[in-house]
Amino acid sequence: MAFKFVALLALIAAASAGVVLPAAQVYHAAPAQVATYAAPAPAVLKTVAHPVLARSDEEYDPHPQYKYAYDVQDSLSGDSKSQVEERDGDVVRGEYSLIDSDGFKRTVQYTADPINGFNAVVNREPLVKTVVKTVAPVATYAVPAYHH
Repeated sequence: MAFKFVALLALIAAASAGVVLPAAQVYHAAPAQVATYAAPAPAVLKTVAHPVLARSDEEYDPHPQYKYAYDVQDSLSGDSKSQVEERDGDVVRGEYSLIDSDGFKRTVQYTADPINGFNAVVNREPLVKTVVKTVAPVATYAVPAYHH
């Protein structure tokens, strides 16, 4: 009985998917006649010119400087990353670290300046220390013989 029920449901699913009974082809025909009409006059739109906001020379900083840092240590998800960066004129220095998916901590120290461009030094170190387990000896004892 269960086989008949499953077979009926499979047939209904196949029919609704168009496997057993192909769906009717739908064609869209172009209209036979195109009606023409006179469009109303276009509406007149007034445009208002807005002043263009441009930075003045007073806002330009010829020697930009900044420092920032962040640190994320999430024990729930295991996310651990940090970054420190500072800029002094055209020279940028920084460092960031994160935990890669293979269990290594990647630390990148970088500098950027107009003469040398961008340079980075990447270090990777394993987070998981190798643990050597010692196995306690198994106690053995003699089983007395069973006699009838």
